[in-house]
Amino acid sequence: MSVAPSLNVVSTKLSPQEEAFQLARKIVELDLLRDEIWESLASIAGDHAYEVLRMIQNS
Repeated sequence: MSVAPSLNVVSTKLSPQEEAFQLARKIVELDLLRDEIWESLASIAGDHAYEVLRMIQNS
């Protein structure tokens, strides 16, 4: 399962302000996606979800 979002979020044709807003929107999207994925992990791993996450982060 691939959950990696597209990293191509900045266009060279945008003004700095438009670019900033686009990046801010992308951060919000990533945060919402992270929450969804966390809920799925917690549903599967239960009380061990945090432990599983840290194990993967540290590998």
